[in-house]
Amino acid sequence: MVLGVLEGKNVNLRVMEKEDIPLLAEWFNDPEVCGEYDYPAQMSRTWMEKMSEKMPENDPHERRTFIIEKKDGTKIGYIPHFIMLHPAGKMQEIGYALIPSERGKGYCTEAVRIMVDYLFLTKDVVCIQAMADVRNKASQRVLEKAGFQKEGVIRKRLFLRGEWTDNSLYSILREEWKEPRILTKTT
Repeated sequence: MVLGVLEGKNVNLRVMEKEDIPLLAEWFNDPEVCGEYDYPAQMSRTWMEKMSEKMPENDPHERRTFIIEKKDGTKIGYIPHFIMLHPAGKMQEIGYALIPSERGKGYCTEAVRIMVDYLFLTKDVVCIQAMADVRNKASQRVLEKAGFQKEGVIRKRLFLRGEWTDNSLYSILREEWKEPRILTKTT
């Protein structure tokens, strides 16, 4: 399947291209984009370009990053997915971030729903998971609105700004999803 654009009602998800790396590097290094519950990744554009070139098409983790765009083409965030490998099986994990000026408008919830539709329609997985800092109520609401259920708290998961933080683990199972909630089209 050739990936292109996953279309939603208010946002589209587009596979990240090499031309997106400067903007992605800017976002990864911006404390405002990362917010108070994540940390700036401090990745150079050069390093990101080298890593994207090294990613083989047959990557066992199937890492892909999509750019979240409003219908007018404005780039407002990103949403990656990757496979978590385990001897007993595999599951997809997602993450997401929006620029501060576009938060609280429903774009992230729609992007997560589109990604869930895409993954369940194209991947042989029974579970998609995501984590959110226990203090990040907005991110937890995004996941809940997209149909994820809280499984529990993973204690002391990340070392963030000088302290160990707890994360809530969320998941959605294929049987809970049942059918697309968004009319996702691939072009």
